[in-house]
Amino acid sequence: MTPSKRILDGMQSCEISSDSTDDPLSSDLRTHRQPRIVVIGAGLAGLAATKILLKNGFTDVTVLEASDHIGGRVHSVQLGKATLELGATWIHGANGNPVYHLAEDNGLLEHTTDGERSVGRISLYTKNGVAHYQTNIGKRIPKDLVEEFSDLYNEVYELTQEFFQNGKPVCAESQNSVGVFTRDVVRKKIMLDPDDSESTKKLKLSMLQQYLKVESCESSSPSMDEVSLSEFGEWTEIPGAHYVIPEGFMKVVELLAQDIPSRTVSLSKPVRCIHWNHSAQHQEVITKSSDTHQDNNHNENNHGCQPRQDPLILGHPIYVECEDEEWITADHVIVTASLGVLKQNHEAMFSPSLPEDKVLAVEKLGISTTDKIFLEFEEPFWSPECNSIQFVWEDEAQLEQLAYPEELWYKKICSFDVLYPPERYGYMLSGWICGQEALYMERCDDETVAETCTELLRRFTGNPNIPKPWRVLRSSWGSNPFIRGSYSFTRVGSSGGDCERLAMPLPYANSTKAPPLQVLFAGEATHRKYYSTTHGALLSGQREATRLIEMYQDLHRAETTKPNM
Repeated sequence: MTPSKRILDGMQSCEISSDSTDDPLSSDLRTHRQPRIVVIGAGLAGLAATKILLKNGFTDVTVLEASDHIGGRVHSVQLGKATLELGATWIHGANGNPVYHLAEDNGLLEHTTDGERSVGRISLYTKNGVAHYQTNIGKRIPKDLVEEFSDLYNEVYELTQEFFQNGKPVCAESQNSVGVFTRDVVRKKIMLDPDDSESTKKLKLSMLQQYLKVESCESSSPSMDEVSLSEFGEWTEIPGAHYVIPEGFMKVVELLAQDIPSRTVSLSKPVRCIHWNHSAQHQEVITKSSDTHQDNNHNENNHGCQPRQDPLILGHPIYVECEDEEWITADHVIVTASLGVLKQNHEAMFSPSLPEDKVLAVEKLGISTTDKIFLEFEEPFWSPECNSIQFVWEDEAQLEQLAYPEELWYKKICSFDVLYPPERYGYMLSGWICGQEALYMERCDDETVAETCTELLRRFTGNPNIPKPWRVLRSSWGSNPFIRGSYSFTRVGSSGGDCERLAMPLPYANSTKAPPLQVLFAGEATHRKYYSTTHGALLSGQREATRLIEMYQDLHRAETTKPNM
């Protein structure tokens, strides 16, 4: 087991102390040429990597962020007194979770109410109160019927975990799909129940479809039919509750960034191509870098190519070509681009191209869009004990595939959660939608979304007098060109091994005598156990920084133990 793997499995921070001037790494870095490291992306993974590199004596680190703000898929928005999360919302679990400890140690959880700590598997903003399951004819499903169905569903959910955890073989009928397996097993159990009437069975079958919509929002998959059954149980839950940060998840981002000098981070700096491994475009690059000398920050900081000077002579094996035509030399690049961006851009983004097995990993792993729709009302139309309104379409009981044409995108909205407490959020609902239908929603204007959601709420609650919300706010992760989706999942045909292949640095150690660790990969999709989470992203950034730190420590040890000739 490598030291960095050991650190990761122990859920410890990968920070290596560099306070002492006797630290071999930092003193070695001061006497030799500093390795030049470019981090692509200023989300949690990129910031975590940068923070550790700087703390361990690396001074020539540049972060290139395509958008105009740091944080990546963390996006907290101030709306009146409330902070709303368009992106990451929960800290999933406490014990050993580095994001939890960062938040707790810095007082970010002091004002978190008991209601904002959820231990439920299907996450809500609050465990206070009751979920109202409403049908499309405006009727509420009785609470005892909901609980009965919920117990049945959770029993089958536990079965989905066993294929990975207990190495159970997957039968062909399930098509190795969580959705297909769950639907088949739950339907059989419902139909075989001798105590239920036909109308009760139909209601339970309709609730099954709604639960699968919620589950696909949680997995950020277009449908649970696309999620791999054999791999589903590998995602590992950290023990403890799910926490909301009242002041906003952005506070965690700010904590990570606070020791990173602002000159280190360049915003609105999209990358066009990473020319690595003494790329074939070498000669063309030299010409270009000579022709496009610009007086910008990077050249002032000696990060850019100096005109008419071949950086490879200086030992830099990589050029990072930016959209603004600047070329930046590097010894190492840590790529934290989302899986969605890699899927769309990997061919243009790497020269030479990524190895075939890495391309396959990018293609096989899944990422989709989960969006939120916030509706703010003057007054609540829901009862005080209601914590969410769940939409159950009775006419969908027997459907196999829940995919809708563009004009029916709203049928994929699975629920609206009541944000709690009202002292903080006012009268606010948060709706959930995922998959292709989320992209359809992103194309609509605010007015259309407000009207459509109001009609839905009127229809399902049976209350025709619900007013339109006076404010709407929503996310658009799918159409964001620098993100292209919310977070990753193991799609049918992919496995945790694909996450590891995605994480493998280039060039592969056994394939070349070229300089090692030129291109490293971090981000939630590269973490085998914690993909889709903020702690997975943070740990992946620490993991890649630690690879570099350990390599230079090993080089230092090798140099200092050379026998005198």
